Amino acid sequence: MSETRLERLMRSLQEQGISDKKVLAAMAHTPRDLFVPELFLDRSWEDSAIPINCGQTISQPYIVGLMTQALKIEGRHRVLEIGTGSGYQTAILSRLARYVYTIERYRSLMLEAEIRHKRLMLENIIYRFGDGWDGWPEQAPFDRILVTAALPDEPLGLLAQLKPKGVMVGPQGKGSTQRLLRYVKTPDGGYTSEDLGEVRFVPLIAGVAKEG
Repeated sequence: MSETRLERLMRSLQEQGISDKKVLAAMAHTPRDLFVPELFLDRSWEDSAIPINCGQTISQPYIVGLMTQALKIEGRHRVLEIGTGSGYQTAILSRLARYVYTIERYRSLMLEAEIRHKRLMLENIIYRFGDGWDGWPEQAPFDRILVTAALPDEPLGLLAQLKPKGVMVGPQGKGSTQRLLRYVKTPDGGYTSEDLGEVRFVPLIAGVAKEG
């Protein structure tokens, strides 16, 4: 029997080093075709980034797996996501964490993502239309923070919203390519960082978007 597209993608992820069984299961149970524009449905299960509305993208599955695995989410964790986008990454986080707080600067993207999550009966996601640069101070501190757009500099404001020993993962850099960094907050309020490799993300833009 030949491999299905999902099986082929999951095998590819494992061959590239995505080994966390919980992450793989979350991705296997999240139908990527639900989050992809109709024009690109035939590419839903490819290991590649795909354009969505508002000039944004749904990330390559390998990058989604890499970032999620690097967070080391546990079932009791509260996770902050900066950049809801299509809601695909959000859905995967929600299968691993207790709560996901997600912020999006495009209201239309946020509303579309919420509809998709309701179809999947994911009920532990809290949404905010707002500026990702601000984080979500009213709900801080968080166990984990995931940033899905490129930061130009060290994200000190977001790191301040992490719990001690908390983990933050996100791209950093000002060019067309960036470095994916994993920060761990130390008990004294400082942090350590680890470079996970080169990535390509749209930049994190301040403010909320005016659409239409």
